[in-house]
Amino acid sequence: MAEKGRNVVQAPRGLAFAQIVLGLGGLFIGTGEFASMGLLPYMAASTHVSVPQAGNLISAYALGVVLGSPLLAVLTARMERRRVLIILAAIVFVGNVASAIVPDFFGLGVARFLAGLPHGAYYGTASIVAAAMVPPSKRAQAIGHVMLGLAAANLIGVPAATWLGQAFGWRSTFGVVGAGGLLLIFLLLWALPMIDAEDNASPMKELSAFRRPQIWLTLAVATVGFGGMFQSTVTSHQHSPTLHMFRPTTFRFISLCGVSE
Repeated sequence: MAEKGRNVVQAPRGLAFAQIVLGLGGLFIGTGEFASMGLLPYMAASTHVSVPQAGNLISAYALGVVLGSPLLAVLTARMERRRVLIILAAIVFVGNVASAIVPDFFGLGVARFLAGLPHGAYYGTASIVAAAMVPPSKRAQAIGHVMLGLAAANLIGVPAATWLGQAFGWRSTFGVVGAGGLLLIFLLLWALPMIDAEDNASPMKELSAFRRPQIWLTLAVATVGFGGMFQSTVTSHQHSPTLHMFRPTTFRFISLCGVSE
């Protein structure tokens, strides 16, 4: 067990494997987040709503991210870090499996909200764990390795999930992501060491970050940037006559080139 952030913690299965497992969590979470955009018309059709109305499913996920990140950070401030990651992986599992099986639009919205709750908290906690397993001089590199999971989600996970949803139904995509969350639980137990929270960690210390103007400025920039990105992605299916000229296979090729549907 770590001595509360003072020493480098040894991963029981090796550092490289521990970083891969942490990155897999980012892969599953990122795939579940972004794949819904490419599958939005199919989700709208099966729940008997319009595409703009189905866009509220993405808003529900985003609301889960916004509320879940600070709330879970506060609630788990003094909790052992591996246990926190396992809890977050369990929420990923439940939220995405529920997304795959609920029959109605309202239930699907609740499931997407639940799936979004662990999003920000996972990346933050995984970064802390990755940094604890290496010397201070290599912590930025270790965190970067973990964040490669999110990059892999956009480059590999989302195109693969979109193809899966188009071929076998959009529910299969969330079912696979949910299965990934279940796998992640066991991998976290197997690959990560136990890492205690810091001695001075507390819910009030977590909330005190909001006193800093830099935090609010960063949030504002991220809100504008990601809001524009998601808006263009969601509305492209219905409002772009150019995109309707392409076949689904063309969209897969465009996705592989790094351009969102």
